[in-house]
Amino acid sequence: MTDPSKPEIQEEPAQLKFLRRLVTTLTVVMIGGLVVVISLLVIRLSDKGPALPQDITLPAGAEAQAVTFGSDWIAVVTKDNRILILDPASNAVRQEIDLQ
Repeated sequence: MTDPSKPEIQEEPAQLKFLRRLVTTLTVVMIGGLVVVISLLVIRLSDKGPALPQDITLPAGAEAQAVTFGSDWIAVVTKDNRILILDPASNAVRQEIDLQ
């Protein structure tokens, strides 16, 4: 005899089992993707980039706005609209370009 106070346990339909597995798989994939994105951001943002030479001396009145490194030159864009091409070994100005 079955006890009327205890409900009968029924097996889940196949579609419900599939849906539960699908949602669980999607959750695991999303968490994994989030971990990968955060890891890549941490790795990328912790990169210090190229070291700037501390002994770069600019002409009087020139203030650096941007610096670009080439294989055998350093370009400095100044706030007074000039581009200075420097020799990395001696830090001497090789070329000066006025921007208009």
